[in-house]
Amino acid sequence: MRPSTRFLHTCSTHPPLNALTGDILLLDGATGSELERRGVDIGLPLWSAKAIIDAPDVLKDVHTAYLDAGAGAITTNTFRTHERSLAKANMGHRAADLTCQAVDIAQRARDEINAEALVFGSVAPLEDCYSPSLAPDEATCHREHIQLISNLVDAGVDCVLIETMCTAHEARAAAAAAQHLAPGKWGICFCLSPSGTLLDRTPLSSIADALIDAQFVGVNCVGASVLADHVRLLRRVLSPNMPIAAYGNVGIADEHGAWVCTDDVEPERFAARAQEWIDAGATLVGGCCGTTPETIAAISRLHRA
Repeated sequence: MRPSTRFLHTCSTHPPLNALTGDILLLDGATGSELERRGVDIGLPLWSAKAIIDAPDVLKDVHTAYLDAGAGAITTNTFRTHERSLAKANMGHRAADLTCQAVDIAQRARDEINAEALVFGSVAPLEDCYSPSLAPDEATCHREHIQLISNLVDAGVDCVLIETMCTAHEARAAAAAAQHLAPGKWGICFCLSPSGTLLDRTPLSSIADALIDAQFVGVNCVGASVLADHVRLLRRVLSPNMPIAAYGNVGIADEHGAWVCTDDVEPERFAARAQEWIDAGATLVGGCCGTTPETIAAISRLHRA
């Protein structure tokens, strides 16, 4: 462990959204894959949102497990509580209600385990994370992200987390919505190609102007092994004092689109990857698809040794 590295676990004495040099905020890991690992049906079209209705206690246990593992911030299960997503199950009218329930579940877990931990409100792409061509036009994106972000803010999240953004125009729309509704309390993370562009082939540098008011900018939902390079890219593109978030996957998609786990599925191996991201300049680290509370605990152990 580098001597300057220490974890931020509070919002009162060490505001993680204004991360201090050398301080690391440990995020949680995956929600959807962890729910499935615990026997919850996350089938489409509801995906992880189904747990809010059918398995709220299991969902709360997932949040609790990440807090017990050392996470200083947990993420609400709102990745698919947009009205657009819920409408595919004829439940669009429940968007505000289910978003509020998801936030409440996370908050109750937080209050029981660590009252100073943060609750981040997840905001996902409106359509498939890996299919930029499906993203609606910018005006539609702005209107629909305003709706979800408004629901999250009303429910009392500590920070709006726009994540897995793969298209420039949707990222701009979501960022504008967050800046309007949650000034000083939002961050954004991208899903990047191996070359470091957004999946719609837009260079990050071309949208950097839309990110200057974010409290952090990062990368998620890419293979853990490539994330350090992406962090270094962000460090070159962003202002020197912008905190960077990094939370990767434990596998990759093969040429047929099938998911293949790498050795990063092993918690200690993933923790070593997280150290690479920190060394590259990340100050908020955690896990994405396939990671577990054991993964987060391994990162915590590494930095408390």
